Amino acid sequence: MELTSAFDQEVLALPFYDDGHRRLANAIGTWCDGRAPLWKEVRRQDPEKAGRRLVRELGEDGWLSFLDPRTAPGGLPGDFRSICLMREALAYAEDLADFSFSIQALAATPIIRYGSEEQKENYLSRMAEGSLIGAFAVSEREAGSDIASVGLQAERDEDGGYVLNGQKAWIANAGIADVYVVIARTGEGPGPLGLTAFLVPAGSRGLQVHERLDAVAPRAFAHLSFENCRVPREAVLGKPGRGFVIAMDLLERFRMTVGAAALGFARRAADTALAHARTRRIGNEKLVDLQLTKASLAEMDVRLNAAALLVARAGWEADHGSRRFARHSSIAKLYATEEAQHVVDSAVQLLGAAGVVADSVTERLYRQIRSLRIYEGTSEVMRLTIAGTLDARRAALPARYL
Repeated sequence: MELTSAFDQEVLALPFYDDGHRRLANAIGTWCDGRAPLWKEVRRQDPEKAGRRLVRELGEDGWLSFLDPRTAPGGLPGDFRSICLMREALAYAEDLADFSFSIQALAATPIIRYGSEEQKENYLSRMAEGSLIGAFAVSEREAGSDIASVGLQAERDEDGGYVLNGQKAWIANAGIADVYVVIARTGEGPGPLGLTAFLVPAGSRGLQVHERLDAVAPRAFAHLSFENCRVPREAVLGKPGRGFVIAMDLLERFRMTVGAAALGFARRAADTALAHARTRRIGNEKLVDLQLTKASLAEMDVRLNAAALLVARAGWEADHGSRRFARHSSIAKLYATEEAQHVVDSAVQLLGAAGVVADSVTERLYRQIRSLRIYEGTSEVMRLTIAGTLDARRAALPARYL
């Protein structure tokens, strides 16, 4: 089976993946390769219009079908290795396609895992079709990566529902989402014990887009405000007081997929740099023949291989029910995003002035990769998270090694 350039065939051949994953990689890679005119078109569109179109295209062509429990009994059928492969291919082809896919999956997953049958029926089939867009609203100006510090208030009303007051910040798909998964403070306990998840339709009275934002890489991105926004008790996702658990479970699973997207960006940058080096002449030699160029390309390849293996392991751990998958998800996210930044920067350097021309491949990648070191937990938070797992590893070592 010949796979597209979005993937390393040797990594896909490893036991981390099975034939189903390899078929999926071939299918999504081929689909992306055949959508070059679409990618050019959406880059010229307003990010919100592009986002709506891409979710619809992904849904219509079946790439979101795993979000519908009727076609995927028991939850996510493609497992997290499959989600990682899809993100890697989409990121290699077009940043906005990966963004649209990832936020839709991010918003649907807590409904799949914690939603009532009624909530699943109301939302998931349409999310899988791409006719209903979701968003995950947890970040706040004063909270950021510290979910336990969420301040958006949700107070009980006389009818047993809740009234939300406060703001959310830097919300992906804000402005185009039809439903938001919102983490708010209901006060069952201090810090993380007092948070609850809600499903809030975009048309709810008192919810509005407070401020649209221009990001380094254009996309639907905005702050939200909640002013006496009433939701019924049926809007609670899971159980009251379990919002922190829902949010952390989601982020721990999707961190590895951020690493996969970074891998897609980095591989596209490395391929672009190699193609340029093979044709660019420096005097009587080609750029690729210079020792410094060879060293730079070799370093890119090492970073790509290491990142691909860490992402594959994280997905394998999650799909096999490892209780320590979150550690490997954080490792994959940290390493892949940090190293992808190095790879993209090296590619720009090899291309020289051509690498910074507006809307060139490397210029777009240079803008796009930066945000992944922040999404789903900053690199600094990832380091602290990984460090927090070291005591458990030490405790598992035989005494003779301590």
